[in-house]
Amino acid sequence: MSDIQPIGILATVEQAKQLGLREEEFEKIKVILGRTPNFTELSIYSVMWSEHCSYKNSIVWLKTLPKEGDKMLAKAGEENAGLIDIGDGLACCFKIESHNHPSAIEPYQGAATGVGGINRDIFSMGARPIAQLNSLRFGNIENERTKWLVRGVVKGIGNYGNAFGIPTVGGEVYFDDCYQINPLVNAMSVGIAKVGKTVSAISEGLGNPVYIFGSATGKDGIHGAAFASKDITEDSAKDLPSVQVGDPFWEKLILEASLELLEQTDAVVGMQDMGAAGITCSTSEMSAKSKTGMKVWLDKVPMRQEGMKDWEILLSESQERMLVIVKKGHEAEVEKIFAKWDLTYAIIGEVTDTERVQYYMNGELRADIPGESLVLGGGAPVYHREYTEPKYFQEIAKFNLNQVADCTPEEAPAIAKYLMGHPNIASKRWVYNQYDSMVGTINQTTNAPSDAAVVKVKGTDKSIAMTVDCNSRFVYADPFVGGMIAVSEAARNLVCSGAEPAAITNCLNFGNPYNPEVYYQFVYAIKGLGEACKKFDTPVTGGNVSFYNQSSDENAVFPTPTIGMVGLLGSNQKHMTLNFKNEGDAIYLLGHSKNDIGCSHYLAHYRKVAQSPAPYFNLDEEHKLHRAVLAGIGAGLIESAHDISEGGLLTCLLESAMPGKFGFTINAQSAAALRLDAFLFGEAQGRVVVSVKKDKQAEFEKLVSQTIPFEKIGEVSNSGIVVNGLDFGSISSYQTIFENSLEEQLS
Repeated sequence: MSDIQPIGILATVEQAKQLGLREEEFEKIKVILGRTPNFTELSIYSVMWSEHCSYKNSIVWLKTLPKEGDKMLAKAGEENAGLIDIGDGLACCFKIESHNHPSAIEPYQGAATGVGGINRDIFSMGARPIAQLNSLRFGNIENERTKWLVRGVVKGIGNYGNAFGIPTVGGEVYFDDCYQINPLVNAMSVGIAKVGKTVSAISEGLGNPVYIFGSATGKDGIHGAAFASKDITEDSAKDLPSVQVGDPFWEKLILEASLELLEQTDAVVGMQDMGAAGITCSTSEMSAKSKTGMKVWLDKVPMRQEGMKDWEILLSESQERMLVIVKKGHEAEVEKIFAKWDLTYAIIGEVTDTERVQYYMNGELRADIPGESLVLGGGAPVYHREYTEPKYFQEIAKFNLNQVADCTPEEAPAIAKYLMGHPNIASKRWVYNQYDSMVGTINQTTNAPSDAAVVKVKGTDKSIAMTVDCNSRFVYADPFVGGMIAVSEAARNLVCSGAEPAAITNCLNFGNPYNPEVYYQFVYAIKGLGEACKKFDTPVTGGNVSFYNQSSDENAVFPTPTIGMVGLLGSNQKHMTLNFKNEGDAIYLLGHSKNDIGCSHYLAHYRKVAQSPAPYFNLDEEHKLHRAVLAGIGAGLIESAHDISEGGLLTCLLESAMPGKFGFTINAQSAAALRLDAFLFGEAQGRVVVSVKKDKQAEFEKLVSQTIPFEKIGEVSNSGIVVNGLDFGSISSYQTIFENSLEEQLS
């Protein structure tokens, strides 16, 4: 305990509650400090002990996820982002995070600053970002507010990413009523660094100066971390000051200055971006990580607004700011680089050996706190929340397939067109046309139609494959199975693109953790993720938990554990695409066909059956499928590969046919044992459609027959679509619907 009492009016338990702290947490703060905190100290604890910063309701279960792997260079939680070895002295740095609450209130800035923040996590470690992805969830597409949110979010992502100069190469967009009040905006960034040349967020060296550089500090974003740790209500619009404002041009200057500091000087001790909780978070986390301390002079912080109070400066989440610890004596060297890039900068503190963060204003001590007490794994509270099986499971258990009418041959083409026009399946061209997928890249291959984005690593013969994935309806129906499927489908996307899955980052979007049924979803989704990650040897490198995505006790979003996964393609590995290549090529269905329409888009949206079980899934079978597909691609036997997901087999076939305007003729023997809707539109997992040249069919069948079930179901044609004798018309009729539907619905 410090002998000096900081200046300021003592805080009350009522103020603590208003700031989102519980009464017992206020009492714990008093014990830690040995006194009653003042308002500034209470404000610091309120943001650092928020769920967004402390993970107090989730860390118990996050620790159960697998974190070990041969390629891992940094375990989850050790650094700002995940780091894996990709060979040739290079590392891939990647992370996904949410910006849900800000985007619900101010979609353009909420999404834009989400992109900015995730890129800073990458380059603050010394990695140059090479690609961005995103996972977006909105409410009913017919709702005007939904359309406003979509336009704002997409424009925010596009404008920021395009101006920053990093291509947006992939993602997903879903619409469901459960996201009506709480849209989800998850942003992922991937970068490349040299092994051994990355920097950690540490604060070492007694007397070393602490620099802030980048943009000036304003009042935007104050209490943003706390804002992200509560439910969205009708009054949330009053929290508009909690939404940050971004500037991609500043971000570009900061990127170049940061990398120049690391690459051309030996001056940097540690560096961290300022995201949630701003100066408070960066100073306390860096000090705690190194078990040192820090004196910070808040009046020296460059400000763009006059009269800012100490707690406002500490909690501001103004964007495009970095904190860097510099070796004493190198000040002129680093300031020359700051000046070169025309950045605002100042020395605002120095490293101490007190293990305390001490904040001064105009020579007066305003806050004095043990740094360890503020951070994850330190003194921040850790809770074991109760969880109970959701009551709606009882409704799901009542589902009887026999009570759902099968589709008739006559209505099947109309159902297919309905699904191809559904906003969750239709082309996202309207979205990705607003993103620049080529800016800042050389020799990259992301625009080829494949299940995952693939970007070549400049100066090497290897590529990084990347994807984001989660079918939240599956997780809602069965959190454990749905969690496994989320990882499995992400891995399947990489495998169908020819890549070996390497590691994941996750963005765990759930409702209020104090709701036992929501927490059940969280716990069992975590268990599912863990099982699948172990099976595919894809350790978890880190990520983000976003709770409180609900507006009332009965209105939580579907549990949405979004998976960001990266994989590798070496010089002798082919980037596999999903499009059919040649007339006459054989079409094979790999995996088990099942009489299953559970949780399918067909059942949920066309048949309007809201409660049904998760689709068939078997983790061992899934793993064998992946091995077989990679073996077939590696042997040069496969012309195209596309996994069966939303919309089922027929949607998969149509998506493979449309890029080359091919048709196909299907004569599947397995269909005789299935309902027609299950055969065409069921979403049983663990299945991939591949095409194979005639002269390679025997060799291909010999290869896959050793490990997985398969069936030759037809061949690629030059015109028309015929499925087991049913004429589905021309490919152009589906392509027109597929390519134009989303734009028409958003207009």
